[in-house]
Amino acid sequence: MTVRIGVTGATGRMGQEVIAAVDKHDDCEVAFAVNRDPDGATVDGIAVEPAREFADLVHEYEPTAVIDFTGPDSALEYAQACANAGVAFVTGTTGFDDDQREHLEATSEATPLLHAPNFARGVQALVNVVGDAVQDLAGYDVELVETHHNQKRDAPSGTANRLLEEIEANGDFSGRKHGREGFDPREEGEIGVHVLRAGNVTGEHEIVIADNHEEVRLTHRAEDRGVFAAGAVDAAVWLADREPGSYDFADVLAD
Repeated sequence: MTVRIGVTGATGRMGQEVIAAVDKHDDCEVAFAVNRDPDGATVDGIAVEPAREFADLVHEYEPTAVIDFTGPDSALEYAQACANAGVAFVTGTTGFDDDQREHLEATSEATPLLHAPNFARGVQALVNVVGDAVQDLAGYDVELVETHHNQKRDAPSGTANRLLEEIEANGDFSGRKHGREGFDPREEGEIGVHVLRAGNVTGEHEIVIADNHEEVRLTHRAEDRGVFAAGAVDAAVWLADREPGSYDFADVLAD
C-alpha cells in the first residue's frame, strides 16, 4: 500500500526536508503540500497550496497521514481538521503550552496521533539511557545544555524538555534552574538548564552528570535536518493503519 502524505509548512526548512524524505521512501508519495503564503511556490515539483484551504484539501486528496512541522497554533488547526476527516496526524512541532497540549491530545480520540519533539533515532536512544544513568549516579549534579540555530523560537527545546522529564522521573530533584547570573551558587537537587541560540546549528543536546571527582557526558548532535524528516516519514508509515489514539516515536522504533 502506498502511503499518501500531506505536508504542512511545505516551503519551510522542515517542510522541504519532509517532501524530500517522502520522495526517497519507496512506499510513500506526497498527496498535497500547504504553506501559509505559498505565492505559487513549488517544492521538488510539488505545487504548494494555501494553508487556509487545508481542511478542504484533506477531503479532496484523501491522504493516509499528514506530517506537520509548523507552530503550535497552526498545528492544532491541522490536527483538528485531520481528526474531523479521520486522517492520521504526525507532528514534530514544539512550544505547546499546557492547554494547547491538552487540545492536541484530544484529537487522538478521533484519529491516530503521534507527537514527538524529536524524530532522530539517536535522541530516542538518549532518552532511553539517561534515566538509567541518573539512577546509577543518584545524588550527582545534573546539567543540560542545548544548542540550536538562531531562528528557533521555543526555549528550552522540546527535546530538552523531554530529556528533563526523563531525568526528573528517575531521580530526586528540587526543580530546574534556567541559566545563572551574579551570585548564584548551585543548590542541592537542582537541574541546571542552559539554552544557546547561534548560527545554523541543527541541534545539540548534552547532559552532564558530575560528582565524586568524575563526570559523565551524554551527547546527541544532529548534523542534518533530514534525520528528523526521515524519522517523521517512518512514523507516518507506521501510524497509517493504527486505531485512533496517542502514540510515541518509541512505539515506532520498538516495532
